[in-house]
Amino acid sequence: MRSAAVVGTGLIGTSIALALRGRGVTTYLIDTNPEAARMAADVGAGIAGRPREPVDLAVLAVPPQHVAAALKEHQSQELAHDFTDAASVKELPQRQAARAGCDLTRFVGGHPMGGREQSGPLAAKDDLFHGRPWVLTPSPETRVETVERARRLAELCGARPVVMAHAEHDRAVALTSHAPHLVSSLLAARLLHGDPSQLGLAGQGLQDVTRLAGGSAELWTDILGSNAAPVADVLAEFAHDLHLVVDALRGLGTAREPEQRRAHTDRLSTALVRGIQGRARIPARSTAGPSLSTAYATAPRGV
Repeated sequence: MRSAAVVGTGLIGTSIALALRGRGVTTYLIDTNPEAARMAADVGAGIAGRPREPVDLAVLAVPPQHVAAALKEHQSQELAHDFTDAASVKELPQRQAARAGCDLTRFVGGHPMGGREQSGPLAAKDDLFHGRPWVLTPSPETRVETVERARRLAELCGARPVVMAHAEHDRAVALTSHAPHLVSSLLAARLLHGDPSQLGLAGQGLQDVTRLAGGSAELWTDILGSNAAPVADVLAEFAHDLHLVVDALRGLGTAREPEQRRAHTDRLSTALVRGIQGRARIPARSTAGPSLSTAYATAPRGV
């Protein structure tokens, strides 16, 4: 890959551009806010403005609800030979792109699995995606050459390309990213009811649990709304578990008989042990995923 364009110069787009520039790829920066593109250029992410000729690959680093419109616009303007995106939801943008009449042969959905609670081009890092999975979601129409360009993009950014079906990806991120963000936000919102003397006792544990709540409300409304059903499924199961824990705690607060207390204590202990077991299943960052060639041959395709 010799040239690329990044549409959307927030945290993700600028981090992608910084990584590409670091690998010698001529990179153009496009944003509906020209000042954001200029800020990204000032930190060394590339050239603010459109290229004179089509670049090899355009990366649409825009929220899920804007992917299809951006793809339609920039394909019609021949910005690039091939296109991918970086949105954290894949099924809805793919359907919208199909309805909009986009050229799906030259588009493959993408999602680099990296981020920060900060936003904007000044929060970008050229190593944001190092060692992280980068999901690609080709449709039946996608050209092999388009997938290969997106794979090369992931590798240039230090990530591990992994192919998944659109719906499979959305269920996965509902569990591992979207529901956790909303739980973090709901817990942080409880702090609005704390008085200063209580909040003065907050330690690192609270900072860790509520870190995700610092993300952009506008962006996360778009993300959660675009993946609503899978996120709701995860949260419904979480709410069931939470209800059991609340009952156990209420019981411990009122039970007088040893057998009653033991039953509630066992339920509470089971919840904590399951948490330890679940956390242990999170792969280490260095864990290797399937190669793209193997995944592309075996993964279910299409929306």
